Amino acid sequence: MLARCALLCAVAAVVALFVPFGGGGVLVVVIGFLGLALCAVGAWWFLAHRGPVRLLGALLGIAAPVGVLVLYLGNGLWRTALSSLALWAAALLCARTALRRPDRRSRARRAARPERAVLLMNPRSGGGKVVRFGLVEKAEALGARVVLLGPTGPDGEFPDVAELARAAVADGADLLGVAGGDGTQALVAAVAAEHDLPFLVISAGTRNHFALDLGLDRTDPARCLDALTDGEEVRVDLGDVSGRPFVNTVSFGVYADVVQRPEYRDAKAETALNLMPDLLTGDAGRRFDARVGSTELSAQQALLVSNNPYASPDPFGTGGHRPRLDSGALGAIAIRVESAAQAAELAVRGASSTGLNVLTARRVEVTSEADTLPVAVDGEALTLPTPITCSLRPRALRVVVPRDRPGTAPPAHPISWRRIVGLAFSHR
Repeated sequence: MLARCALLCAVAAVVALFVPFGGGGVLVVVIGFLGLALCAVGAWWFLAHRGPVRLLGALLGIAAPVGVLVLYLGNGLWRTALSSLALWAAALLCARTALRRPDRRSRARRAARPERAVLLMNPRSGGGKVVRFGLVEKAEALGARVVLLGPTGPDGEFPDVAELARAAVADGADLLGVAGGDGTQALVAAVAAEHDLPFLVISAGTRNHFALDLGLDRTDPARCLDALTDGEEVRVDLGDVSGRPFVNTVSFGVYADVVQRPEYRDAKAETALNLMPDLLTGDAGRRFDARVGSTELSAQQALLVSNNPYASPDPFGTGGHRPRLDSGALGAIAIRVESAAQAAELAVRGASSTGLNVLTARRVEVTSEADTLPVAVDGEALTLPTPITCSLRPRALRVVVPRDRPGTAPPAHPISWRRIVGLAFSHR
């Protein structure tokens, strides 16, 4: 029934472009796509240029949607556009619901209560969440030993968290946990996987993407400690990039170049805008080749490799998440946009454009003429020798999570209208 409703709404969205409001459907579509393309051109000029061209790009990015709205209102097309858009939104909603599959994340089993849990906590992570939520006191009250991470020695260097984790294992730890960023989580997770020990994630970082995809509460990291007394264990994949572990993503190209700059930590937006023109169109932009499974990609500007594919291509924002962490496959999003025309094509055609590739594979290899490439591993700036290989260790990590956790919203699966038609006309 949902598939039939989706088809009905899709047909109605097309019909609504021509009746009952006096036609103008072709004009509505042309104006809409033209506005979208001009907005993308403005965004490209704003990012890839400086001075008057950047200002012109900002003005065009604002003027394009405003112009579309004015044309719709001035020509009496707003009701046609609004009704068609509403029907198309209903068609997409019905189609996604019809194609929704059961949650196939790892099945959890009851976890044994640890006797010698060791938790590493970074007081600076996430703007001081360790102190703000009283994580040290709460963890110790539950019987865990807490190791605080901080600068040591005359140079103020941070200790090697992997070595601290190994020392804890040698001292008899039967569970390792981290309250910190995803980069620190990955280093300790690799030690836990190496010794086949349970690993506890405490969402005390800034973005906490790994915690999000595990269904943990990111607003109150203290709730993660419930896993010590009432926990479940799931097995998830652990990523590897040239011998270094990662739990979320490895980025190459533009983003990796930006995060290398020391000023990025304190002025993210300003640093990115200052560097973008040189990275996108200038000599500073490093191009590289990639082999994603059997697919060859040449002269790419940016590549994001993820530990399991994201349900939406927005892993840096709040909306992107991974429906599974145990599929055994890497996700890859590759981008190559070198002109305003290509930016407009990307905006109009999306994943079908020549500048964007969304793929999955078990192995990704990145090569370059340079001996080394800047890489961002779970947000941490590194430089690695080429070629750089990304792979997965399937179900290598035992993660302990609370039985009572918020979970994640069901992912929006890609829509296949062929499958919708098949469902709509099936006789089951």
